[in-house]
Amino acid sequence: MNRQDISSIKALLSTTQNIVIVPHKNPDGDAIGSTLGLYHYLLKDHHQVQVIVPNDYPSFLKWIPGNDTILKYDSQTTKCAELINNADIIFTLDFNAFHRTGDMETILSESQGLKIMIDHHQSPDDYPTYMFSDVNMSSTAEMIYHFIDMLDDKNAIDSTIATCLYVGIMTDTGSFRFRSTTATTHRIVASLIEKGADNTQIHNNVYDTNSYERIQLLGCALTNLRAIPEYKAAYITLSQDELNRYNYKKGDTEGVVNYALSLDGVILAAIFIEDKKEGIIKISLRSKGDFSVNEMSRAHFNGGGHTNAAGGRSHLSLSDTVEKFISILPCYNKALNNE
Repeated sequence: MNRQDISSIKALLSTTQNIVIVPHKNPDGDAIGSTLGLYHYLLKDHHQVQVIVPNDYPSFLKWIPGNDTILKYDSQTTKCAELINNADIIFTLDFNAFHRTGDMETILSESQGLKIMIDHHQSPDDYPTYMFSDVNMSSTAEMIYHFIDMLDDKNAIDSTIATCLYVGIMTDTGSFRFRSTTATTHRIVASLIEKGADNTQIHNNVYDTNSYERIQLLGCALTNLRAIPEYKAAYITLSQDELNRYNYKKGDTEGVVNYALSLDGVILAAIFIEDKKEGIIKISLRSKGDFSVNEMSRAHFNGGGHTNAAGGRSHLSLSDTVEKFISILPCYNKALNNE
């Protein structure tokens, strides 16, 4: 985002605006943390602001300040549509193509509000008037911090904003262990703690509130773990019956794929989760080093993301999706074994 863009956005925000902030479908910690961080910042600047999410999100994110103000498009469609159609500015956070918002795709693409994208995923669409896109950033929450800084308003960050942004950075960096976690990321995190983010309590709220059934589901997933050592790969499956058996709730499989990636010698990991309601197999891919699961997902599983973390979907059966995954591994043999 260049200086002219920042000057133009400053001018826009110098007067009261009706603003809607939207993350992607099935919002995660970065999506909720970044949207609520921006929400609280814009509220302080006396704008009319509303966060609208496409659908529900995990309960371990529902303690974040401002959670009770969020509207869900799938269950509050009429109200959300009115707000979107009347918005002067629409911020789209943590996604860069309207189809990533599910049922909100059409209304967002047809809305007349000025679009501002803040996102760190690869290959952005060209819909926004102003785009802040950087694939080297750890998280969209980190980008919101930089965005506020570019507006010369870093002093506006208080403990509430700091808490929201800390959640986004922490979750999207795997608690600061992913390659995208830079020295700058750590400096920002230090600043957020100085601003009042309680790092210990935030970590406990997100990671240490497991239900008994969620732990049982994890045990089931680990029982289903399979390794393919010749390709330095591993995968996990979860059927709809298994999800039902352990009373699956949104967010219960968050991070489970990382257990497969933690196996000694594994470079590529996947989890395949059956969703009979949507008629798809949801896929999460993770990798180490320079092996790009973004490219693999785009080429074979109708998805994408980052080099080391991507998502996708399959309309095949669970077993056929796994067979497809195994069948394409020889195509990546050289890249996997070079790692």
